[in-house]
Amino acid sequence: MTSRLFAICIDATRPSDLARFWSGVLGLESVEGPHDEAELLPADVTGFRIRFLPVREPKTGRHRAHFDLTSASPEEQLRTVARALELGGDHFDIGQLPDEDHVVLADPEGNEFCVIEAGNKFLADTGRIGALACDGTQRVGYFWSEALRWPLVWDQDEETAIQSPDGGTKITWGGPPVAPKTGRNRIRFELALPAEAGLQAETDRLLSLGATRDGSGEDAGGRVAMRDPDGNEFLLRGPR
Repeated sequence: MTSRLFAICIDATRPSDLARFWSGVLGLESVEGPHDEAELLPADVTGFRIRFLPVREPKTGRHRAHFDLTSASPEEQLRTVARALELGGDHFDIGQLPDEDHVVLADPEGNEFCVIEAGNKFLADTGRIGALACDGTQRVGYFWSEALRWPLVWDQDEETAIQSPDGGTKITWGGPPVAPKTGRNRIRFELALPAEAGLQAETDRLLSLGATRDGSGEDAGGRVAMRDPDGNEFLLRGPR
């Protein structure tokens, strides 16, 4: 049995406040976790948790990943933008052109995200979070396809995308050039194993696919810290 995508982890200086923002934008239930953590629960079986983990350092620079939110109509896109601004978000300039239809925003801690225009065919039938859009190489897209056993749904011009066989959010990688990595990513994957799976066997499988260890062993929570072929940190959680 292979691991599944359990959560997208986001570092935050005020996890509970950021969870309330995203709960309001996405309409997902927010719950408090241990050690000042907060998280949003998935809406259905195709979803994943969004975990907000406490850190002292504020965000600096651009992330390697951001959410693309879908819109069923132009009116819904406007409502999503208005709701995000009402909850403490702001417009964010990444060099987008005036005639582009998507809207780029940032949450209260400066994490970028896009509200995509209605009728976007690539994100059709994906759900509220249409994509987690990442900077990354073709190789890392292949790695995550094998790691999660999610098929490739796009593989052109070194751009890749994967999606669960059950549907839901796509994960995309934009291909080169990939910005140099500076410090630990504030947005990371957390994988989890089913009860009958072995943590060591899955660790070995991920290493064979091109991952590397990011430490000497399991942490206090029984998780193994690893990195994908592009150097992005992720955690592998043992059976729960």
